[in-house]
Amino acid sequence: MPKKLRLGVLGGSGDSLIGILHRVASQINDNYEIVAAVFTPDFERNKAFASEIDMPLDRVYSDFDTFVVEEMGLPENERVQVCAILTPNYLHYPMALKLLENGFHVICEKPMTTTLQEAKELQTAHKNAGTVFALTHTYTGYPMVRQMREMIKAGVLGKIHKVDAVYYQGWINTIIHDKEKRASVWRLDPEKAGVSSCMGDIGVHAFNMLEYTTGLKVKSILSDFNYLYNDNPMDIDGTVLVRMGDHVKGVIRASQVATGEENGLAISIYGEKGAFKWQQEDPNFLYLLSDTEPTKIYKPGHAYNSAFSLDGTKLPAGHPEGIFDAMANIYKGAAKAIRNQEYNDGEFPTMLDGVRGMDFIEATVASHKGGNVWVDLENQ
Repeated sequence: MPKKLRLGVLGGSGDSLIGILHRVASQINDNYEIVAAVFTPDFERNKAFASEIDMPLDRVYSDFDTFVVEEMGLPENERVQVCAILTPNYLHYPMALKLLENGFHVICEKPMTTTLQEAKELQTAHKNAGTVFALTHTYTGYPMVRQMREMIKAGVLGKIHKVDAVYYQGWINTIIHDKEKRASVWRLDPEKAGVSSCMGDIGVHAFNMLEYTTGLKVKSILSDFNYLYNDNPMDIDGTVLVRMGDHVKGVIRASQVATGEENGLAISIYGEKGAFKWQQEDPNFLYLLSDTEPTKIYKPGHAYNSAFSLDGTKLPAGHPEGIFDAMANIYKGAAKAIRNQEYNDGEFPTMLDGVRGMDFIEATVASHKGGNVWVDLENQ
């Protein structure tokens, strides 16, 4: 297999944050070459954007169905091998399903689908396809998050008893108070975003981080949402109590109307021997707290880190790495899996993470609408 995998990109045109994040990340470790795309459903804008990033137009397609038909018509050693889905949420499921059914590997933005039922159907299709499916919970790619995971797995904290995750943003605050504006944003449209805005967009990241770092599963939740206006059908703020065991409990707090906040994801894991704290806006510092010793600070690139953490670090200690590098590590892990190379099972979130994420999202909605009651998650 050639060094560079042939990558197709669906969505992510123009000034899309997700688009540039994925395109740059895919290039960082020299594992992918973008060879085909449908950046936007407007074909003229599609071609214009392809020209802007200096991509040949012969495999820039007018729509997704044409993309699949034309690529499948190419010789196997020329066609796209893996596709990145960067579209609004409602397109994730139909695109991923068709790609899996046609034998493509898939790298998909979260949430994986808009319903738990769709997620389960996609899970079945994935099992039948036997291809690689990576879900881009980007923050799992940070070296210090991976270091935390490895140290918790090694028992550094002892028995875990308390978890806390917060993800505060403020961007919807500038939109929600204007009736016309809030009616025009796709993330506040259930037909395009699914049943949840805040929990579906950012709360699910916090949920995933708790499970990823601790190795534990959330068993049940109780949620309380804020919609701010009666004509707004989507949650934009919420608090979720979580139970990960009889004696392991915690909270997930998420908001898109936390005025002045930018991308404030932070997690704290408390155990009998110590605690870890990490925040996304300062990702190169991992704090280990203790009742009996001074706080320790772990940083990327040092020999004291785990092999898994060091594998995700590209520069010597003292050179900050950020969100592009974190996403690049997920692409790197997916490339290893596609090539049948050995890889750590934490290198990229999988189909199972996507199913559990949708279970969490639907459970939080059901809990709130049911009068703030405890709801069990399925045992995936």
